[in-house]
Amino acid sequence: MTIYAFTCEACGPFELSRPMTEAAAPARCPGCGTKARRVFAPPGLALLPAPMRRVLNEEDRSAHAPDVVAERRGRPLPHRHEPSPPWVLSH
Repeated sequence: MTIYAFTCEACGPFELSRPMTEAAAPARCPGCGTKARRVFAPPGLALLPAPMRRVLNEEDRSAHAPDVVAERRGRPLPHRHEPSPPWVLSH
């Protein structure tokens, strides 16, 4: 079931949960019963955690004008030394 947003001229916004096959079906306002207009919005973007949204915005912004950095930021990746199988020759 998908959640669709609608708006009623008299009562304001409301959401309905319905199957995708009924996405285009008209909706009635639960408050006054008049026909409501469907509101289209990006799916689930407002529900992203703030750090993830910040990273996606920065990535989108840097696609056309990359940031120039003067120093390394963040934590280094973990470095693991695993034993090699006996058939692998080392230099």
